[in-house]
Amino acid sequence: MRLYIAEKPSMGAEIAKYLSAPVTRKDGYITTGEGVVTWGYGHILRQAEPGEYNQKYEKWRMEDLPIIPEEWKLLVSASCKKQFTIVKRLIEEATEIVHAGDPDREGQLLIDEVLDYVKNEKPVKRILLNALDEHSIKQALANLRANSDFYPLKQSALARSRADWLIGMNLSRAFTLAAQRAGHRITLPVGRVKTPTLALVVRRERELENFIPADYFTVKAEFQHVNGPFTAYWKPQDNQAGLDAEGRLADQHVMESLITKITSAVEAAKIISCETQDKKEAQRLPLSLSALQVMAGKQYGYDPQTVLNTAQKLYEKKLTTYPRSDCEFLPESQRSDAGAILGNLRTIQQEELALWAANANVKIKSRVWNDKKITAHHAIIPTVERCDYSSLSLMEKNIYLLISQAYLSQFYPPYAYSQTRAEIQHANEIFIANGRIVTEIGWKQLYLADTEDKKEDEEKTLPAMATGDQADLLACAAEKKSTRPPQRFTAGTLLAAMKEIHKYVKDPDLKKQLKDASGIGTEATRATIIKELIDRGFLKETTKKKYLVPTEAAYLLIDALPEELTYPDSTALWEAILHRMASGDASLDDFIQQQAEFTASICSMATGLQIALNGEHPCPQCGHGVLQQRNGKNGKFWGCSQYPKCKAGYDDHDGAPQKPKYACPRCQHGSLRPINGKNGVFWGCTKYPACRATYNDKEGAPDITPSV
Repeated sequence: MRLYIAEKPSMGAEIAKYLSAPVTRKDGYITTGEGVVTWGYGHILRQAEPGEYNQKYEKWRMEDLPIIPEEWKLLVSASCKKQFTIVKRLIEEATEIVHAGDPDREGQLLIDEVLDYVKNEKPVKRILLNALDEHSIKQALANLRANSDFYPLKQSALARSRADWLIGMNLSRAFTLAAQRAGHRITLPVGRVKTPTLALVVRRERELENFIPADYFTVKAEFQHVNGPFTAYWKPQDNQAGLDAEGRLADQHVMESLITKITSAVEAAKIISCETQDKKEAQRLPLSLSALQVMAGKQYGYDPQTVLNTAQKLYEKKLTTYPRSDCEFLPESQRSDAGAILGNLRTIQQEELALWAANANVKIKSRVWNDKKITAHHAIIPTVERCDYSSLSLMEKNIYLLISQAYLSQFYPPYAYSQTRAEIQHANEIFIANGRIVTEIGWKQLYLADTEDKKEDEEKTLPAMATGDQADLLACAAEKKSTRPPQRFTAGTLLAAMKEIHKYVKDPDLKKQLKDASGIGTEATRATIIKELIDRGFLKETTKKKYLVPTEAAYLLIDALPEELTYPDSTALWEAILHRMASGDASLDDFIQQQAEFTASICSMATGLQIALNGEHPCPQCGHGVLQQRNGKNGKFWGCSQYPKCKAGYDDHDGAPQKPKYACPRCQHGSLRPINGKNGVFWGCTKYPACRATYNDKEGAPDITPSV
């Protein structure tokens, strides 16, 4: 018996639909003429919690950290026990298994971990379903691969899962305990990806708080050439006075002298160089999930999670391919579907999309067709399934439009233009003039409504000129400008920052190394991470544009953590290692050992961390904690947040700690209390025998002069 194991019921039902009859649905599986189809519900197995390794870990204690499992435990999720029993029985009955998890890192792991858990030794094939239409599924069924080909992908997923456990379980405890010692009643979640993501927003907000606008000037000149007028911009020389650190002209007196010098010169200006180059811009690639999320956020204001959910709906309706893709290329084999896809789009009930499809040329071959760029999945594109556009929701229409638009652009010529750059010398100063003439609008005609593209492609023509020509100065003026503060992140721009994390890396060598990597997080998790930071109260959305602003809890967390956790350098490097591991070029054991050592060093640092106290009542005994109200056997009392390190305790008096009147002046940690001695009452320290300070009684109070 051949057994197909899908990631979820809907996927299992689609596979069964295209297997031979008879097809009969059972409880937790479907029988067909070509075998049995069953499924999970995402991860049937879950990582064990620390307390499930050892009961002592149920209570959070600094002395137990770090917790490093010697053998990693998986447990059957409570909600999946029935389905797990069904899957386990079917595996035992099968002669061959087909792994039908989603075609990505996580999809590979969640079926493989079940097979490993039940100690399966049956042969396993792999089916890669990038789309759910009939053509794609039948093609995938006819081209099964050995599951062993994807062993490195599984190792990469295991590495990601275990590294996240080590960082999350240990460092969340370490920094939460450190904050609680200082009186903060809060849980501080630390994550390998979520923490540097949150830090990006915190640092951006502080840039805005500390931003001081700086004025500068741009100098523009109008020239008259024999073939027509043109505009050029002044270029400062290396030794120019009055420039700021960014090379901008910031000194008004220098600017005024410069304008006077230029306008008073009597000689004609001279064209000292003029070069024209024919350039082409290749077609915009089809969309990965991140590219789709960024584009939909910019064009429609959709948040990343909404875009993913909508793309998933289109995928389940068989209208588009697998949505959680980090790839922007297509395999050569997909070219055979282009005619059918374009044919469908020409009949679609959307005038603009139908027109684009009608003008597309299927014979054009762009750079998108590249088998070397394909891993488990390819770019998100329309399927050969005919789309009833009118039946879609507005959001589905917009997302389908963006996906189809990017696909259609592959069948238009490259954008072509002539670029001219001229250098003009006048009054011993240099001016630069640039001009562009579009010679072929090509694929950009699909994006004419894009304001950024439109602005860039405005034809700025220059009159025909050549090196050695002369021109007359018509006017010269300076425009005062001010530097602008950086914009706050939105969910969409923050997701783009996670994707292009090399831009925020401090180490210049690492920045170069990571430029071609795929950022932090995965296509499927980035939106979820941002949403979680909002839901847990570390970020909040403000204004109609939904700018992200950090809360006080976010500042507390980021300020408490070392740079290794708040800057993306380490995380981005780890992501690069995970990608190498997926290609078989890195070791799981080496990576986890590195993560364990890193976790141990950060836990050690957190042990002695001092965080600003939070509370109305600093502890008079230790001075490092605050007094917090607690419930004891005899009612409410106040104890130090540094317990058990400090065991100070005070009775409750009208909702406040009843502190002693007399603190011990010798040890400064204890308090003085009256004691009946042989020679009458005297005062001694509550820290006895650690502190043996004693004082005579003077009218019911301690005499600060020590007794003899």
